[in-house]
This record gives sequence, C-alpha cells and structure tokens, in this order.
Amino acid sequence: MSVSLFDLFKIGIGPSSSHTVGPMRAARRFLDRLDARGLKSAVAAVSVELYGSLALTGVGHGTDKAVMLGLQGARPDQLDPDEAERAYAQISETGELAFDGGRVVAFRDGRELVFRRRDRLPYHPNGLRFIVFDDVGAELDRADYYSVGGGFVLSAGEAGDETPVLKNAGAPYEFVDADQLLVHCDGEGLAIADIVLINEETWRSRAEVRAGILSIRDAMVASIERGCRMDGCLPGGLKVKRRAKQLYQDLVHRPEQGLRDPLTTLDWVNLYALAVNEENAAGGRVVTAPTNGAASVIPAVLAYYERFVPGANDEGSVRLLATTAAIGALYKQNASISAAEMGCQGEVGVACSMAAAGLAAVLGGAPRQVENAAEIAMEYNLGLTCDPIGGLVQIPCIERNTMGAIKAINAARLALKGDGTHFVSLDQVIETMRQTGEDMSEKYKETALGGLAANVTLC
Repeated sequence: MSVSLFDLFKIGIGPSSSHTVGPMRAARRFLDRLDARGLKSAVAAVSVELYGSLALTGVGHGTDKAVMLGLQGARPDQLDPDEAERAYAQISETGELAFDGGRVVAFRDGRELVFRRRDRLPYHPNGLRFIVFDDVGAELDRADYYSVGGGFVLSAGEAGDETPVLKNAGAPYEFVDADQLLVHCDGEGLAIADIVLINEETWRSRAEVRAGILSIRDAMVASIERGCRMDGCLPGGLKVKRRAKQLYQDLVHRPEQGLRDPLTTLDWVNLYALAVNEENAAGGRVVTAPTNGAASVIPAVLAYYERFVPGANDEGSVRLLATTAAIGALYKQNASISAAEMGCQGEVGVACSMAAAGLAAVLGGAPRQVENAAEIAMEYNLGLTCDPIGGLVQIPCIERNTMGAIKAINAARLALKGDGTHFVSLDQVIETMRQTGEDMSEKYKETALGGLAANVTLC
C-alpha cells in the first residue's frame, strides 16, 4: 500500500492542507536539510518565493502565515491556533522572525517573502523556493518543494523522480487500483477495512493502529464540537458569518421538529459539516481528510454513523475510517487530491467518494457494494471546479462540504440497494477524474481567477 491511513489523515490547522499545512511542513523539511548540512548556524538571512497557486491564493489560504511560522520551527500537528495568531501578528508587526527558534532574521512580505504570481515551478502548481544567505550576503543553500495536496510535500528531486516516493514496502496486501483491492478481498474473504488494517499492522502494533485511528476520530469530533460553540465572522474580509452555532441551538431547542420533519437528520449532517469547515476557515484545528478544503465531509458522515445508525460503536468507526483510507489511497496514487491540479473534484469529490465507501462498509456493504458507493459519489462530482471567492476557503467551500456529505450518504444508500454489479468501475471514474482535471482550465483550479471568484464582486 503506497499511502498509509496516517499519511492521508493528519491533524493540523486550517484553512488549507496544500496552502497552509504543506508549506509549513516544507519549511520544516528545509530546516532539517540545513541541519543535516551543518549550515543552520551560519544563516543570517532567508528568502522564500511562492509560485503558481500558492502565489495566487496564498494570502487568502494563509500560506504567508504558514511559511513564517514554519521557519520559526512550528509543526502543523502541534501548533495551537491561538498561539499561531499571536506569533504571526508579532512577525508581521516587527518584520522579524526567530529562525528555527534561534537567530532573529528579517522577514517581510514583499521583500523576504515574494509572490511569483506569473510563474510556476516545473512539477506542480503549488511550488515554493527557500534560499538562505550568510552574514556577507553569500548564498548558503536553496531548495524547491511542492505541496501536492493533503499536506503531502515533495522535494524537487522527489517530484522529478518517476519512481514512487511514498512507498511502504512489505505490506502483505499491496494494491495499486480498485480491481487489485477487490481481488485481495475475494481471494482472502476480507473486507476492505481488513486489508487496510492488516497492512497498517505491518509497521505498527494492532493496538497502536486502532489507538491512532480513534485519536483521528476524536480530533474530528472535537472540531465539530468547537465549531458548534463559536460565532462571529470568519477572518479574511468577506465577513462570512459563522452559522453552525445558531443551527445547533435551533436543532437542540426545537426537538419536536424532528418528529414532524423526517429530513431533520440532514440538518444535523449539514451542521456537522458546517461546524468543521468553519473551524477550518478560521484557522482552527481540523483533520486533513484527505485535504483541509474538504475537511468536513468525512467527519460529518462519521458523526452521522455514530449518532444515527443503531449499533454504532468504536470498532465501526475504526472500520469506516480504514475503508475511507483505502479509497483515498487510490485517488492519491492514480490521480491527485490537489485542487490546484484537479479542481474541487479532487478535494470535495474525493472526500465524498471516500465517505460513501466508509459508510457503505459499516452499513453492511460487501466489498463490491462499497466500491460502487465510492464510484457513484465521484461520478456526480466530476468536473467540480475550485473557484474560492477572494482566494479564501469559505465561499463556496463551506457549503460545498455540506453537499459532499449529503451526497456521500445517498451514494452509500443507493449502492446498498444493489448487489455490487455496476457499469462504471471505480478505477474508470478515477481515471476520468484525472483526465478531466488535466483538461480543466487553470483558472478553475484554485487560482481565484475564474468561476465564482471572477463573477462575484467584492465590496
């Protein structure tokens, strides 16, 4: 299995896995590179250049903040969002940062941080370049990195290598496509979740795997609960009002409505998705699932399972997330989960497909029904563009996540009404998504140059 569950699901801060989490991790990799070469103590100045989508929508996505905090040594899975805001405000005010927590160097937007909006690096739309200098201004080192979606980061050498760089050797059930995954299921009499869990136990104990998955579940639940408590407007200038708290209060204080309206369950699913994605848009702590822009689809469907499905339990939650990981790995290996490459079909579309499969599995679906659920969900997300207004992960991203969650539930239910036989395979729909993404105009791929971003006038 080329992509681990713990690669796909990472705990970090919003608003974007590719534009916030990835650049922060890239900064950490550069610091580690300097450490390994014995150069860090000689650094007197640093420069960072952002390219392509990182430059075009970087400010709205918090890329500038992520780079600054990353150069100070911050890690996305350990960073407190409130502390991050304070540290960023201090850097912005003083024009200086503590390089990996040590020597203070100048760092100002427009000087040490440069947005190359007209240029891009060769291997991916999300490119960034780090350069460091000594006391006399001589260049010490430079390195290019690519944030390729979902918080994954590749160096220039890795991105240019035709051989896979995310290979976990030795797993007993390797699979490169859905067909091969189903062959394993048929041959061993195993569910898709079993395949994933057995593979994960190659590198971790069974207890560690399950504890790790449940910690991911707990982080998803925490983001729902915090999102239901917060109000006010989201940052960034659009003045988007947070809605989850009011919706939560309406549902809790009017329980009789659920007796009259059989679709009230959908209101709860919408609430879960709103809560998480508003937290993401505010720079709060969320789980990349498989990206931050699509961070609330899987948590919303997971919450639906845990709170509305009779007999739901922790083991079911583990199996739901394990199944989603198998599907996410297929998209990661055979297409992309980066909106800068695929448009939003590669983010909300993939999350919808993953969630549909996971829900179908815990509702009793056989492997081919689960694969069918994943295929149905993506089939009706094909061509979905990424066109964030103002470059912010708010409109249409937040509501788009609610629709992704609802479509995932419906796709799972539809697949379970059949016997797993279907005309279009998951492998075929993944390849179609990849081709569609390649054909899609760049202005619809996280550049804020087309679609709603171009047609909605900002006040």
